[in-house]
Formats: sequence, structure tokens, C-alpha cells
Amino acid sequence: MRADLLALGAIVLWASLATLATLLSEIPPLLLTGTGLVIGSVISLPLSGFKLSAWKIPMKTLAVGVYGLFGYHLMLFVALQSAPAVEANLVNYLWPLLIVVLAPLFTKSLTLGLRHIVAAISGFAGAALAITSASQIGGSLGFETGYLFALAAAVIWATYSLMTTKLPAFPTSAIGAFGLVAGLLAIGAHFLLEQPAAISGTDWLLLALLGLGPLGASFYFWDAALKIGDPRRIGLLAFLTPLLSTVLLLIVSGKPLSWQLAIATALIVGGAVLGSRTSSVANSY
Repeated sequence: MRADLLALGAIVLWASLATLATLLSEIPPLLLTGTGLVIGSVISLPLSGFKLSAWKIPMKTLAVGVYGLFGYHLMLFVALQSAPAVEANLVNYLWPLLIVVLAPLFTKSLTLGLRHIVAAISGFAGAALAITSASQIGGSLGFETGYLFALAAAVIWATYSLMTTKLPAFPTSAIGAFGLVAGLLAIGAHFLLEQPAAISGTDWLLLALLGLGPLGASFYFWDAALKIGDPRRIGLLAFLTPLLSTVLLLIVSGKPLSWQLAIATALIVGGAVLGSRTSSVANSY
């Protein structure tokens, strides 16, 4: 029960990620990514007893962590700023399905069966329906480009999740090192590549919620849940995330739930659940 509650805590926080990012859409994506991750990294300090030595991990582990946290969130934030948010968010949630589809590339003992193929068709059909259901072009890049960023986010998180299964075990507090390094890199890139942005008091409040919640506490809740609970059960709970995230985005944006979006959500979530039933890989976001 405790593991389920920890996992649900992470899921609820992750469900708010797209909504908070959309409310902060005026902030350049590199700055948004960097600030959120740096704020989130602070949470690990009390977990480690304020000892930075707990962040000591192999460079390969750190590189994989930075790739996942920096790459995924940057791609997602760009997608949410350049495509209709609800539809782009659904494309992003192909990542649980991609974990199943790509698992054989990382673990030779795993193979794709008919169920996985059906699940993949279902998920990608849902993504296609979500894209075609958009009635307007969003953002200056055009919605086609935005959806490509959303797909890139899904690929990055799926491959990151699979890469972590090949790494030596690391303490939960080390996630703070991932976030801090990734965040500082993103902020540095912001000053080099993006126009300066003014951050209002309201924006700072939302940034604090973003960093402390979906880019902070959620990681530690999830890691703790996996350490004490059944990863298969926890993995299935994770499929609530795209559903909750979509519902929250619809509420905040005031956009009605069309039948196309409802079917797209069902296809993506259903495909991920179907594929996971025969996969031994536990997803991690």
C-alpha cells in the first residue's frame, strides 16, 4: 500500500507537468528546463543529509541521467510551445509503448510478439488521430515541427529508461546530481542561444511548483516506490499519467474533449497497457 501511495504521488505530480509548462509558455524552453531542474535538484540535499558526497556517481551514469532529464524536458517544452498542447502531450505519452517496442534492442533475451505489434499499431494510431484532430496550427514553428519534438521527447525518455536498466545501482539522492548538471547546462545554453526573458512573480511561483513537483519530488517518490513495491503493479499505475495529464490540460485550457481526443487517449493508453503485459521492463516516468 505504501508503495502504491508513493507511486500515485509521483503520477499526480507528473500529470501536472504539461499544464504547468503550458502556463509558462512565455518562458524560453531552455530557461524553463534549466530553472525547473535546478530547483528540483535541491530536494535531494536533505535526502543525502546535505552531503554532496552522496552525488558521487560514475561519469557514464551521470551522462545517461543528464541525457534523460535534459533531453526529455527540453523536447517536451518546445513541443508544448509550438504545437497544440493537448495533442502534443498525447504524442509525448508514446514513451511507455516505445519502452516495450525498443526493449529488445537493449536486452537480447526480450523479443517482440504479436501482442507488442498490435500495441504499437494502437499507440501510433492514437498519436496520428491526436495530431489530425488539431483544428489549428499552434506556435511559430508550425504544428508539424512541434509534434516531431513531442515524438523526440518520447524516444529520449524511452531510451533513457532502458539505459538505466544497464547502469550500476545508484542512490535516490543521486537524481539531484542529474537534475543539477542538466539544469545548469540548460541555463548556460539559454544565455547563448535564447533571448533574455523577464520572469514575473507569478511565473516564479509556477516555476517553483514545476521544479519542486514534476521535476523534483516525483522522481524521489517514484524511485522509493520501485525500491519497496512490485514494479509490475507500479508500472501499470503509471498508465494513469497520460489520462490525468490530458484531463488537467483540458480543464485549464477550457478545450472540450472531442471524440477524436477521447479515442486517441484510449488508443495510446490501451496500447501501452497491452504491450506492458508481456514486458519485464519497468517504465520510469
